[in-house]
Amino acid sequence: MGLHWLVSGAALALTAFLVPGFRIKGFLTALMAALLIGAANWMIRPFLQFLALPLTILTLGFFLFVVDAAILRLCAAFMKNFEITNWFSAVVGAIILTLTGGFLHFLLLNPS
Repeated sequence: MGLHWLVSGAALALTAFLVPGFRIKGFLTALMAALLIGAANWMIRPFLQFLALPLTILTLGFFLFVVDAAILRLCAAFMKNFEITNWFSAVVGAIILTLTGGFLHFLLLNPS
């Protein structure tokens, strides 16, 4: 669990490095943001996915990146050193975060 959290924080820091308009000041902030995003994904994401189901079906699942972007922007609004300046940065950040997070989790947490 702790290693998963560290890898998620690293993925978030890497996303902030790669995406303009997606800013995180320090790795500790990235870890706290990863914790907040995880909690928001657990509590809010199912409701947003349900509301967005017609658009998700219509776009063959790509609208889920907009749902993820909304969660990222919501979390950034509640944190002091985490900033996402616009929706474009949020959507691109959601895509990059999905890719980097998946890659890092596979690379570092895959038991085989």
